[in-house]
Amino acid sequence: MAGLWFEEFHQGQHFRHELTRTVTESDNITFSLMSMNPQPLHIDAHFSKSTEWGQPLFNSMFTFAIMVGMTVQDTTLGTTVGNLGFSEVTFPAPVFNGDTLRSETTVLSVRPSKSRPTQGLVEFEHICLKQDDTVVARCKRMALMRMRPEAA
Repeated sequence: MAGLWFEEFHQGQHFRHELTRTVTESDNITFSLMSMNPQPLHIDAHFSKSTEWGQPLFNSMFTFAIMVGMTVQDTTLGTTVGNLGFSEVTFPAPVFNGDTLRSETTVLSVRPSKSRPTQGLVEFEHICLKQDDTVVARCKRMALMRMRPEAA
């Protein structure tokens, strides 16, 4: 698996993920409509011209999904049991059509599970930045991770 086992994580570990993604108008409209969000701020260029942004604002839920998705290959691909929760989700700066996003992750804490002897909890902080290094999203994520099969 590309992801890391529970034992391979340590507090303070930092990842600068290689994957990047340039977002498009089509991404924004498609995601907004697929997720039942008809907010004209995301899907109506004419409406958006009259806002403080002057253009469509990229849907923050898609920014969030891209941020977390970019982290999976280096951290949890095939080695996670599942996400237990997300907290402190913020979007400190806007994302627009044509912005290129990247993510970084820091491991905040690592501890064995008290109720699942073959698994452990890893708390991550993910940040998403655009091409000029402006932070556009941030969150904490608690993941339940598998221990190496031979260790478990």
